[in-house]
Amino acid sequence: MARKTLVTNWVHPEVLDLLSTRGAVEANTTREPWPRAELLRRARDADAILAFMTDHVDGAFLEACPDLKVVACALKGADNFDMEACRARGVDVTIVPDLLTAPTAELAVGLMIALGRNLLAGDRLIRQHPFAGWRPVLYGMGLDGAEVGIVGMGAVGQAIAHRVRPFRCRISYCDAHPLSPAAEDAQGLLRRDLAELLARSDYLVLALPLNAESRHLIDAAAIAAMKPGALLINPARGSLVDEAAVANALEANHLGGYAADVFETEDWARPDRPAGVEPRLLSHARTVLTPHIGSAVDSVRRDIALAAARNILRHLDGLQREPPSHDRSAA
Repeated sequence: MARKTLVTNWVHPEVLDLLSTRGAVEANTTREPWPRAELLRRARDADAILAFMTDHVDGAFLEACPDLKVVACALKGADNFDMEACRARGVDVTIVPDLLTAPTAELAVGLMIALGRNLLAGDRLIRQHPFAGWRPVLYGMGLDGAEVGIVGMGAVGQAIAHRVRPFRCRISYCDAHPLSPAAEDAQGLLRRDLAELLARSDYLVLALPLNAESRHLIDAAAIAAMKPGALLINPARGSLVDEAAVANALEANHLGGYAADVFETEDWARPDRPAGVEPRLLSHARTVLTPHIGSAVDSVRRDIALAAARNILRHLDGLQREPPSHDRSAA
């Protein structure tokens, strides 16, 4: 039986070449996602979908795509995909767990430096006014010797800690599943509870997945408990923070700055997700905002899509050898 794979966003040509070895491939060749109705029209006869952050697979999506067998996410976190609904219909969901870790951690450190050292404000100053030389302005916060608190110490949290350690930072963390004492000692990490982490950190970095427990973990109360002037860094998921509460704290001069690569509006699984980024964050001078480019290293994005494509090939090859099973579990 001929198989069809749908690729919902632009990928490198070698990804399409690989997928085409197992059947027909229909791909979005633009840099913008298809509207939902267009996506569903194209997906209705697909056996496999190579999916991205812009996609939301729920019960209604699955109902419209009766032939679907596998959703291969070019992602590490699959919070935009209804795992229970997929499992109930025998649709496998796969992720790419490792390749996004290093570039995401790298960007997190870049956001810390950009926010702490006023890089964007300095760039604007040069571009908007004739540069007459040094002035005693834009004094910020350095990383050297800073108290860095990391919320979440999985692969990304550990990669961030590894990268800031040469700055002689004092690194603390909290996690519902803490590392072993030996691992903490080896990595120079001090475990604290969230309340203590909030109170002590100069830089608070979020590195945990989005789920029902972590949504708006950093809300108005948590921000009020942070050290005055502290900097909040979010390279993980937008809805970990309440963006309106962040804007309020910036306007009150309690929060020293906010840097984010992710935003609440991206979290499709939330029925109440906002239509856009909190406007006051866009206009505030003490924000550094990037358009979800944590893994946007060309070679890394190619490898992520290739890994997702190989997940599809493995699944389609298995279908050719075995009768379909409705007892498949999501990865």
